[in-house]
Amino acid sequence: MYKYVDCGPPPMPSSWATAKVMRRTKRTGTGPELALRRALHRRGLRFVVDRAPSGTNRRRRVDVLLRGPRIALFVDGCFWHSCPEHAHLPKANRSWWRLKLRGVVLRDRDTDVQLAAAGWLVVRVWEHEDPETAADCLASLSMGVARPRRKRVAHLRAQAG
Repeated sequence: MYKYVDCGPPPMPSSWATAKVMRRTKRTGTGPELALRRALHRRGLRFVVDRAPSGTNRRRRVDVLLRGPRIALFVDGCFWHSCPEHAHLPKANRSWWRLKLRGVVLRDRDTDVQLAAAGWLVVRVWEHEDPETAADCLASLSMGVARPRRKRVAHLRAQAG
């Protein structure tokens, strides 16, 4: 079970330029996410954006949700989600950032567990990955994942047969 990591109040920014960059950082609709969504749409996949999947914690939202095949897609930023290739700690306020980023990774793993327990397939894509390749993989996954049968449809089929 995920335990909230309290890293204390955010420290003062090391410069006004840093503060400006942090304020402009988007939570959703980032460039890599938009590129992947366009690639998914070109492949005929339909999805909803920035939603909490059914059967999960409503405070945890998924970047792209393919409801039919029950795939929860996250486009993780290298800095915020501690990419093994590109992760780095800022020089200023290093101890605070270490706790903050560790908490983000722990929350990600807990979200994965919660979604899997609710029957969702969790896919995480790094922002630096090629969106076309990721979309091809997701298209293959969506074809291979069995869609859950709805009770009403199954009941109507049983009556007809």
